[in-house]
Amino acid sequence: MSLPSWRDAGIGSMARAALWLVQEVGEDNIFTKAELREAFPDVAQIDRRMRDLRDHDWKISTSREDPTLRQQEQRFVAQGAEVWIPGKSKAPKHKASLTATQRAKVLDEDGYLCRTCGIAAGESYEEGIEQAVLNVARRKVIQPNGDTAYQLVTECKRCGAGSSGRQADLGRVLEQVAALSPMEQRVLAGWIAADRRSLSPLDKVWGQYRTLPEPSRKAVADALDGAND
Repeated sequence: MSLPSWRDAGIGSMARAALWLVQEVGEDNIFTKAELREAFPDVAQIDRRMRDLRDHDWKISTSREDPTLRQQEQRFVAQGAEVWIPGKSKAPKHKASLTATQRAKVLDEDGYLCRTCGIAAGESYEEGIEQAVLNVARRKVIQPNGDTAYQLVTECKRCGAGSSGRQADLGRVLEQVAALSPMEQRVLAGWIAADRRSLSPLDKVWGQYRTLPEPSRKAVADALDGAND
């Protein structure tokens, strides 16, 4: 079925903005506020209608989420709900605004750490150019019975910029936990209690080995072969 035109003034302005992104901008491409306003001179609050799309799982990054963008630029990352279809433009219940108290509670429960990459608030990324800023996101979680829940989680703005469609499968994780041996479950429980994984000497050597170039990796393999002769 063909899409309606974004130029059709008979549909809502949010739906027109969504169609403009799809038909004129295209996913992973950049547009400016000036271009948006030029396309919709008849809509006084088109910037706001564009922001409303985020409540329908449309991923649109600004310079706050994507440091490569200039202040006036935005990137259309991924399409969300087809809001031009009747009934699809109603905001999902899980998109209700967070209060300051709710946000502070989530940050505290998550130890002020990004639950995707593990970075702390104000900590510099590896390249040392940018410091982490933490936000609270809603993550889709598949429950053991197959139902879907949206749960709050701490995420840095860099990880949030690429989180469109990210979800967790609680049922699968619980199945994997149940399949562990009793000893492995005790080790996992210790990691969970400390909220960190303690690396064994073997883990550390493995991590260092993986950074070696191929000739050096071969030297390690040869040394192990010699030790086991």
